[in-house]
Amino acid sequence: MSQNHTIATSKRSRPVRVAEAIKDWVVEKGLQPGDRLPGETELIKRFGMSKGTIREAMRLLQAQGLVVTKTGPGGGSFVGEVSAERAYALLANYFYFKQISINDIYQIRILIEPELAASLAGRLTEDQLGELEAIMASYDAPAKDATEERKQHVASLKFHARLAEFGENALLGFFVDFMTQILADLTVYQRLYTEPNDELWRQGYRHQSNLISALRSGDCESARRIMKEHMLMARRLMQDQEAVVMKRFVSE
Repeated sequence: MSQNHTIATSKRSRPVRVAEAIKDWVVEKGLQPGDRLPGETELIKRFGMSKGTIREAMRLLQAQGLVVTKTGPGGGSFVGEVSAERAYALLANYFYFKQISINDIYQIRILIEPELAASLAGRLTEDQLGELEAIMASYDAPAKDATEERKQHVASLKFHARLAEFGENALLGFFVDFMTQILADLTVYQRLYTEPNDELWRQGYRHQSNLISALRSGDCESARRIMKEHMLMARRLMQDQEAVVMKRFVSE
């Protein structure tokens, strides 16, 4: 963006238009997280706007996590990187006003998690596989009561979240992680088991054990099939417990 660039008019407020122009300028210059942004005086001159408009635009960008302001020696405004936690919270809060069901979540999980598993077969290190096995160690025996069963279910979601983090497809990994967080943080049960369901535990644990074996051996088709079977079983578990997505806002 040249210094005499004019900001296109629209129905949006001036601070919003300036914030968008600053983002365009960051992209144009190829700036990276941590790179310094021009000072206030230069921004006023560059965009031809008042001090108040520039400051409000910068506050908007800070709220989005795209600008970080530091004080003291060497301080100023810098390009920020939106954290996964902020993105999860914003997306979850967007869905607060939607009617999202457990079936909606599992419809997506059944489609994408088998593909994630297949893409990772033969690509994980022994350390990464060891991490997955360590997570499974926290639920390597059937639950003694409904409360422990709930805890084991939340722990098993960490298996899927960690697996997603190992993938090279950042978009795929983000959505898998996002859905596991919803299931862990926003899921409530209308009916808990009076007695833990040992058979469902055995099936789930066997699925994950077999999945690790397929990942270790590089068997893509087996990894895909096992994960799909696991997702179908998990959906049945949630249906049996009459699970629903709780309505509340999420903070970072």
